[in-house]
Amino acid sequence: SLARRCHHRPTAMLDVPFPPFCAFLGALGLLCVAMVGTWCQHWRGGFSLDGSSRTFNWHPVLMVTGLVVLYGAAALVYRIPNTWSGPKLPWKVLHGSLALGAFVLTVLGLAAVFCFHNAQGTPNMYSLHSWMGLATVLLFSCQWAAGFGAFLLPWAPTWLRAFYKPIHVFFGSAILMLSVASCASGLNEKLFFSLKNGTTQYKLLPAEAVFANTLGLLILIFGVLVVAALARPSWKRPDSDSLDSRQVQDALGG
Repeated sequence: SLARRCHHRPTAMLDVPFPPFCAFLGALGLLCVAMVGTWCQHWRGGFSLDGSSRTFNWHPVLMVTGLVVLYGAAALVYRIPNTWSGPKLPWKVLHGSLALGAFVLTVLGLAAVFCFHNAQGTPNMYSLHSWMGLATVLLFSCQWAAGFGAFLLPWAPTWLRAFYKPIHVFFGSAILMLSVASCASGLNEKLFFSLKNGTTQYKLLPAEAVFANTLGLLILIFGVLVVAALARPSWKRPDSDSLDSRQVQDALGG
């Protein structure tokens, strides 16, 4: 009937295939990395390892790259249709490796900010941003270690994997949103500290503030889209013993 066709048409329009969505998300992630690098290079003086503010500039670049973009990529590995059939171990290794790479960049980002604070005599861990960021990194490290033990070690029992899987999935999304919140609050904090005496004040919205605020919004959009992709039922890997899984394998020639 006409009513049924009208009902299904909006649904079909919203049913975006995963590959183009993933390509868009990848471009958005690269844009976020390029923008945070441009901000630090153009407005914040560039990069160095001398303990100055240019050492600090590694912090936002590494955090956005690792804790948001690379971590988001790791989270979406199992949404790739190619992972739905065949051996799962290579995809587990890819997922874990991307997350480990994100963690390494995050630790280097923390080292940069602590090095800057210590060189300048600035106290560490006094702001809400620093508390939130460190809590996110600690959760991330626990998440990676628990995931490695439950899913990559061959002697982990099946019941443990089944029990831990929904917990792992939940904290994956939660850590990503905490990462986004930490990055957004860090950008805001840096602008408040930097745009004051001797510069155009933040409240007057100079070009740097517009650029960095836009970057914060793009990071937020990236995080929301990743979480939305993780929550979308049609993009989830079917259980190996389910009817949907058998249908997918048949369709892929498995």
